[in-house]
Amino acid sequence: MSFSIEGKTAIVTGAANGIGLAIARHFASKGANVMFADMDEARLAKECGERDETDNMRYFAGDLREKLTLANLLSATLDAFDRVDILVNGSRQVIETDPFSMDDDSVEMMLQQNLMTAMRLSQLVARRMIKQGENQEDGQIGAIVNLSSIAARRTHPQLMGYSLACAALDQMTRSMAVAYAPERIRVNALAFGSVMSSSLKSTLKDHRDYRSDIEEHTPLGRIAAPEELSEAVQFLCSDSAKFLTGQIMTVDGGRTLLDPVNAPAH
Repeated sequence: MSFSIEGKTAIVTGAANGIGLAIARHFASKGANVMFADMDEARLAKECGERDETDNMRYFAGDLREKLTLANLLSATLDAFDRVDILVNGSRQVIETDPFSMDDDSVEMMLQQNLMTAMRLSQLVARRMIKQGENQEDGQIGAIVNLSSIAARRTHPQLMGYSLACAALDQMTRSMAVAYAPERIRVNALAFGSVMSSSLKSTLKDHRDYRSDIEEHTPLGRIAAPEELSEAVQFLCSDSAKFLTGQIMTVDGGRTLLDPVNAPAH
């Protein structure tokens, strides 16, 4: 069984920090060509630094909610590496909202960041994958992985906007998997629980009691490191998962196995 992604070209969004950065770094360390994509140019530049034409890491900065920016991201990837084989949609935003006062703007923001960006970029990249695979007689021609959350199937009113977006992302994953299967493109999602992302780090600084709350509601008794998701994503992108599509893989330390009543939202 081979988890190899060596020589593949991947676009990873949300790659300036946290989970997206960990996945992009991991892919590069495993021999993949990686385009780190995010809005935060300063952090991307710091991470990727000056690169020459022989390096397997590049970065692209821009507002990924804009359609033209996504087209430019794909063009930059093709200019750098000539092809794209893997897409990891890791650009996401978590905002707590009051369910009694949540307005259209906050819902729209959640959907744009966590759903629409992934949908638009997946469509663009899938078309390119299909074009690349025209002369390839068998085997998969591409893999797409969406980063989701267990919030999609748990009830946390203060995360209603985020939960709605993640639930929609899960359904999009299943629908795209069926639509793209005849084209030999696999589409899966990774739903995770509490991971020490940049946003959770910030939250824990302000609410130190949250850590024990999370650990108490997680059977494995700890918060995951961002790097722990990387190998799961690599598996979903590798030939070892070549008969796996339309699945929402859960990596949460067992948290969804417990009664969700009174469980923490973070």
